[in-house]
Amino acid sequence: MKTGFDNQKYLHMQSEKIRERISRFDNKLYLEFGGKLFDDYHASRVLPGFEPTSKLQMLLQLADQAEVVIVISAEDIEKNKVNANLGITYDCDVLRLIDVYRSKGLYVGSVVLTRYQGQTSARQFKVKLESQGIPVYCHYQIEGYPKNIPLIVSDEGYGRNDYIETTRPLVVVTAPGPGSGKMATCLSQLFHEHKRGIRAGYAKFETFPIWNLPLDHPVNMAYEAATADLHDVNMIDSFHLSAYGISTVNYNRDIEIFPVLNEMFRRIFGKSPYKSPTDMGVNMAGYCIVDDDVCREASRQEIIRRYYESLVRRADQDATEDELFKIEFLMQQLGITTRYRRCAAVANDTAEKRQVSCAALELPNGQMVIGKTSDLLGPCSAVLLNALKELAGIDHEIPLISPHALEPIQTLKTRYFGSRNPRLHTDETLIALSISASGDPLAQQALDVLAQLRGCQLHCSSRLTKVDLDTLRKLGLQVTMEPIREAVS
Repeated sequence: MKTGFDNQKYLHMQSEKIRERISRFDNKLYLEFGGKLFDDYHASRVLPGFEPTSKLQMLLQLADQAEVVIVISAEDIEKNKVNANLGITYDCDVLRLIDVYRSKGLYVGSVVLTRYQGQTSARQFKVKLESQGIPVYCHYQIEGYPKNIPLIVSDEGYGRNDYIETTRPLVVVTAPGPGSGKMATCLSQLFHEHKRGIRAGYAKFETFPIWNLPLDHPVNMAYEAATADLHDVNMIDSFHLSAYGISTVNYNRDIEIFPVLNEMFRRIFGKSPYKSPTDMGVNMAGYCIVDDDVCREASRQEIIRRYYESLVRRADQDATEDELFKIEFLMQQLGITTRYRRCAAVANDTAEKRQVSCAALELPNGQMVIGKTSDLLGPCSAVLLNALKELAGIDHEIPLISPHALEPIQTLKTRYFGSRNPRLHTDETLIALSISASGDPLAQQALDVLAQLRGCQLHCSSRLTKVDLDTLRKLGLQVTMEPIREAVS
């Protein structure tokens, strides 16, 4: 896969920038981590070369000074909102993140429930966390937010929120997904710290939009596609343009909240240290792009993937027409359609020609491999085997899976599990291949190249099962699918 981003340069520049920002405040810094602190797959897709754990690796350098506060919206818990990258709900992701941060040596201080109104699911989650010894704090909706500054910056506004007890100078505020209320949590804490006579500061670490890329750069447009359900809009930072005469990019929620932040700092310091939302940020990612064309192309592909994801969510009645329209508009601006995604065009054209579900997988060298539904395999199982044969240089006429490995799995599915469909899912196919490899060098040869599929593009002309989708994601494939379900004979 082509690389467009220098990750080592990024780690150096970003850590230095954060250290510089910490030095500007004496006692306490609330650092809002936008996006994903861990498993930042969106960044790794649109900036090829960016490591999903980059932010975490950087933070580990400050582990002895830092504590993590995880923010989750009570409304997202109630709606069972799902992390699309991992296929788990936000509340489950919070538990996962706590385990991950602790296993890496980071101190997780507490969890904050924002927009809390006593929702049943949120109450149950609070009890669950507290039973595990994790402190939980509640923050509430403020009428007129974010424009009613006199109310917000008062005892009836931020003052109603629970004060989060913290013990370390650097407080990293993160969340399982966007729109969770990280910034509002930071601002609330600044208000409470001020009342306690503590001089605290705030900074923002948000990878997207990248402030020093153009507004219409595909990397920034891919961010809009990723947050289409939140109605985020990239905008020129008018405050920065007015203060410095320099055009930079930010997004609407940060620009809307900036007057509130300014008011907070004026109350704390007598004047604000920042003249614009861009000033608040510490993002160095734009300086580490080494091949702009690669990142542009990766971002176009990401926008199309987001479009397909929204099509599936609409079929499940989880996405609105406005969300789809927004991504369609982004695609129109870039002059692309779903056929720009080569694997989608090939899979859909082949399916229409053969009148059976098909999958197409684009190998690292650009070669396209096709798989179709058969009596034995589903389309993705077929395309996986065909891709492994191609990568390993194995003749496509040679069967890789022994009948001795297949028959027990099919018998288990049909006779004992009651399935009408004996076809193997992708996980079952890989298990059968692993069994065959114990006695067949060619099957082992195919398994040995499995890692080469990471980062490859795959599209299926019909909807995938959760099992198939999870397996393909674990392999690192970037997957799209049509929202229609394959008929089971």
